[in-house]
Amino acid sequence: MDDLPISVMGSNFKRNSLVDEPVTDEEGSDSPESRVGISHVRSGSTTPRNRQASPTHSPRLGPSRLGSFDQSSGDVHHASSFSGFKLFGFSSNESLHKLKVDRRVKKRAGIVWYQRKRFKGILILILLVGMFFLVNWVMLLRLQEQDDIIEEHHDNQANSNPELPGNVSSPKISVQGKRKAGRRKWPKGNYGRLLALAAHALAEGENKPEPKDLWQEPLLASSAWKPCADQRNWESSVERNNGYIMVTANGGMNQQRVAVCNAVVLARLLNSTLVVPRFMYSSVWKDVSQFSDIYQEEHFINYMTPDIHIVKELPDNLRSLDLEAIGSVVTDADVVKEAKPSFYLKNILPIINKNKVVHFLGFGNRLAFDPLSFELQRLRCRCNFHALRFVPKIQETGALLLQRLRQQESYPGPLDKHLVGPFAKSTMNGNKARSPKGSRYLSLHLRFEIDMVAHSLCEFGGGEEERKELEAYRAIHFPALSLLQKTTKLPSPAELRSEGLCPLTPEEAVLMLAALGFKRKTKIFVAGSQIYGGSSRLTALTSLYPNLVTKEKLLSTSELQPFMNFSSQLAALDYIGCTAANAFAMTDSGSQLSSLVSGYRIYYGGGRMPTIRPNKRRLASIFSKNNTIEWRIFEIRVRKAVRQTKHVFTRPKGRSVYRYPRCKECMCWTGT
Repeated sequence: MDDLPISVMGSNFKRNSLVDEPVTDEEGSDSPESRVGISHVRSGSTTPRNRQASPTHSPRLGPSRLGSFDQSSGDVHHASSFSGFKLFGFSSNESLHKLKVDRRVKKRAGIVWYQRKRFKGILILILLVGMFFLVNWVMLLRLQEQDDIIEEHHDNQANSNPELPGNVSSPKISVQGKRKAGRRKWPKGNYGRLLALAAHALAEGENKPEPKDLWQEPLLASSAWKPCADQRNWESSVERNNGYIMVTANGGMNQQRVAVCNAVVLARLLNSTLVVPRFMYSSVWKDVSQFSDIYQEEHFINYMTPDIHIVKELPDNLRSLDLEAIGSVVTDADVVKEAKPSFYLKNILPIINKNKVVHFLGFGNRLAFDPLSFELQRLRCRCNFHALRFVPKIQETGALLLQRLRQQESYPGPLDKHLVGPFAKSTMNGNKARSPKGSRYLSLHLRFEIDMVAHSLCEFGGGEEERKELEAYRAIHFPALSLLQKTTKLPSPAELRSEGLCPLTPEEAVLMLAALGFKRKTKIFVAGSQIYGGSSRLTALTSLYPNLVTKEKLLSTSELQPFMNFSSQLAALDYIGCTAANAFAMTDSGSQLSSLVSGYRIYYGGGRMPTIRPNKRRLASIFSKNNTIEWRIFEIRVRKAVRQTKHVFTRPKGRSVYRYPRCKECMCWTGT
């Protein structure tokens, strides 16, 4: 290979000298290896050192594709490259040494730069974590201050308003449970934080309009259904000759109401005469009220006469029989829950034919809703919506309750005549214009009494004390459930809550109302005021919604005196107050009162009586899995969960006609 021209090598040196920087020693001067000497360098030049180090005056060698050679070869390439280095005053050893020094310095500089960057990153991370804990600490302090303010306000109200009947400043709430009065603590979870956010949102939303559908139902779809269960399409009843049916219904007022209507259907199915039902004394309710103490007995008998034959007592020849000895007593243990009509035709009718009488003890939910013939299903609705009227004593007090709920200045509501009969009178003065917004109210059924809490097997933030108390209550009042809990592996409280099987707590209920958009000044009538855990469980309600009232607050002691110690009759007043409300909110869809109230509002409401049915499974997810959720997102999710339950639909197969009366058996469709 021919030698390359020196000019070419020189140009290559100039190009590489632009890449490499001088290597300096510790004093900062150029090292001998960094200086480039050529034969034509002028001695005594006044050019500054930086000028002399420039590529145009002293080009340096650097790595070059022309300077590499194979040591094992003795060809012309070796000689040419070596002679080129010697020509410019370099030896091969000096060039390699300079190259190694350059690389070591660059590597050392990179390590120093990386270490500095790493140190800065760690320092920034520590500062961010410290800032996070500082912000959380400040938020916790503010929430604690908010709790103290709410509690101080509640205590001031209690001190300034002693327990007087009908006190207008503080609702008189019955208390169940053995909790000692003391400093109120929020339940475990994120309720303290959400309640503080709710209070702030209610304060800011005073001048904002409420959501349009808050007090409304889908009018066109719901108003097309009209009541028609009073229409009869079969022959009038004749004297029944198979025998007699007696029923002693258990439970509270609402469960007993369902049992009465089921007994009416059973009497028609078995071609038997019904004895006016009796009510079983309960250790839970402790009420000795009978049918005639709650419902108008004569109206019930006369209204149902075209359908079945009803008598007040058994004939003398049957009254003297020992029904248990002859096998005519049937308990709930003998009949499966929601038994089909075929069960009664096969197992009960032979007893009636043989002994001429059968006595059902309990009879709670012992007749299925499907399959059932059209006329028998309509008979069920006719009994519930038309045949059962409260006695005048309850109607009169119920009308007084509605007048005070509507601030004394209102016309009767659309359901008043069905609930309180002739006592539904206008209280308007003169020609004063009606103010529907001023007289409207929301009713809330807080199904949070100790029996519901104990039976649910859920936990509500009370810790070990709560668990022991509820276990003791179950052992006394629900022994079968207590035994099942000890012998069978049941779902955990957390699993029950995630499946929506736990009743909403008062804190969860008030958060739902605030998220839906009810303003702070909304008047709320609370039914089921015997709240488990004491009055502290209502602190969240009364602090966010000060216009909370109960029947105990609106009615004086003398007005309530005829109903004292009669829980079923007091429940009838709650039933009237909830059913006649402009909007009704339930906290447990499995409650009998909530089911009956919502169904009554559908049947007679004409599409203008909305009911709020929370999807407890979705709400449980929102409450438990969103510890840092923002209030606006919480609002959106709660409204979506509730909005889905306001759709107008017909009764699903197998579901209660008392709760879902929109079906051809109970109501008539007038739409197109």
